[in-house]
Amino acid sequence: MKTISSVVEHYIKKKPFLQSALAQGIINLTSLSRIILPEIEEELGKDIRNGAIVMALKRLSDDLEYRATHKIVKVLKNIGEITVRSSLTDFTFLLSDSILENQRLLLKEINKDTAVFYTSSRGVNELNIVVSNSLDKTVEALFETERCTQKAENLSSITVKLPSENVTVPGIYYFIFQRLAWEGIILYEVISTTNEFTILVDDDQVDVAFKTIKDLKLL
Repeated sequence: MKTISSVVEHYIKKKPFLQSALAQGIINLTSLSRIILPEIEEELGKDIRNGAIVMALKRLSDDLEYRATHKIVKVLKNIGEITVRSSLTDFTFLLSDSILENQRLLLKEINKDTAVFYTSSRGVNELNIVVSNSLDKTVEALFETERCTQKAENLSSITVKLPSENVTVPGIYYFIFQRLAWEGIILYEVISTTNEFTILVDDDQVDVAFKTIKDLKLL
């Protein structure tokens, strides 16, 4: 049986930014209740008092705040080293029978200079390679027979070390990426391992992105 509380919760969970705003207590519950009242009434098939929705929102916001405060925030406060690298280029190639051999040749070149930046990820249909700008010509030469679908230059990477607890607490990445989205940060790539993740952003957005992530430690 549907209740006011269950319908309100379902409505809020479909809107992540609204859910986060409730958790932080930065939204007027009375005003929000008036906005969502028609949809809640339609879902329940009857008239609902505005005060009942306000109470449901209050209980939900308290629950969301508890979960954020005692789980996600605890992990974010223990974010480790944050490393920034600039002057990077992001290549995207379609997969082919020869692409792994070309990547092997690229790694051979990279091993000659361990100071350069390199990372790669492979999907179902494409291969992504991020390197220091100094390796642009090398990549283009080695992969000249491959089909490049995208090349983005003047990028920066931010690598974040997460505490090991990050794999047991849901919502860590969502919380971080939501904050970046609020600041208008465009993510070119997201590359992760178990306890680290790296984002790629425009050089002119790296300062804001770095500050946004660093400030998570102060929550």
